[in-house]
Amino acid sequence: MSMEFIEALQEIAKEKGISQDVLLEAIEAALISSYKRNFNTAQNVRVEINRHNGVIKVYARKTVVEDVLDSRLEISLESAREVNPHYHLDDIAEIEVTPRDFGRIAAQTAKQVVTQRIREAERGLIYNAFIDKEEDIVTGLVQRQDTRNLYVDLGKVEAVLPLTELMPTDKFKHLDRVKAFITKVENTTKGPQIILSRTHPGLLKRLFELEVPEIYDGVVEIRSVAREAGFRSKIAVYSRNSEVDPVGSCVGPKGIRVQTIVNELKGEKIDIVRWSDNIEEYVANALSPSKVLEVIVFEQEKMARVIVPDYQLSLAIGIKGQNARLAAKLTGWKIDIKSETQAEQEFGRPKTSQEVMHQDSVSFD
Repeated sequence: MSMEFIEALQEIAKEKGISQDVLLEAIEAALISSYKRNFNTAQNVRVEINRHNGVIKVYARKTVVEDVLDSRLEISLESAREVNPHYHLDDIAEIEVTPRDFGRIAAQTAKQVVTQRIREAERGLIYNAFIDKEEDIVTGLVQRQDTRNLYVDLGKVEAVLPLTELMPTDKFKHLDRVKAFITKVENTTKGPQIILSRTHPGLLKRLFELEVPEIYDGVVEIRSVAREAGFRSKIAVYSRNSEVDPVGSCVGPKGIRVQTIVNELKGEKIDIVRWSDNIEEYVANALSPSKVLEVIVFEQEKMARVIVPDYQLSLAIGIKGQNARLAAKLTGWKIDIKSETQAEQEFGRPKTSQEVMHQDSVSFD
């Protein structure tokens, strides 16, 4: 080792953001193992690297005793005081045992340790950068695919997008650009592992936050999201400012904002409904685009019975129950949908002639 080595270490530490002392301590620890392995010794040793000139010294650490039984671990009081007259019985004496050709071994070991620590530091920096992006959107390039995953290049790291987290409409090829939601960031022995999703409801929420300034600014708030990825989604929005229409803000001029999101989600239908703390109104809105005549709430069961015009029953339920299922997810309430005729037959309710309840919502394909 030399002064040039110390200067190089300082430069590496500065460039990679690693403490020089941490690097030197790691090298010293590694040199202890190298010394014992190369010189076939079991004695206790300490390695010291001079922080100013890079000179390396190896010291054998031996207990000061009256009668030496194991010369590798023990030293007599007389011999110890030849090194340092201040040693006493039971002290740990340090005797320099630096081998003549130890510099070559030290150089190889130092290179390995520094390389490893740089790799660990870079992994740490990547992990710290992406842990802050957990539950956020990233964009990357598809690199390869196996039977279970797509692997997406995010620049400094390769993320994993499980095929189970792709939408049915997703078709990606090599080097295609993909936008996905980070569901998990883990620090593993092989480095940071980033798990992505295209089906998570958080992807829809983040896309609206990116496209709608009123949401980004906090004027409009997304209160709930229900999603069947690739087919249909519902979001409930609320405005903190009575002069700002939350549904209109999300739709955008001529529907441009929501259409951008629909395009990103490969044609997924999106219903945007107004959130309300009045559960009757909220449930009615959530069943958009169906019209609702009446909502009867059963608080204890957290269930709402909804009566719709006969001709609206199939629309309220949706294909394979999708509209009703998403409305239930969105509101967190069980929803029982009945047509006017069914309500009359089952509950003895006369057909209502009241006006159809106003629907403050909008649906886009």
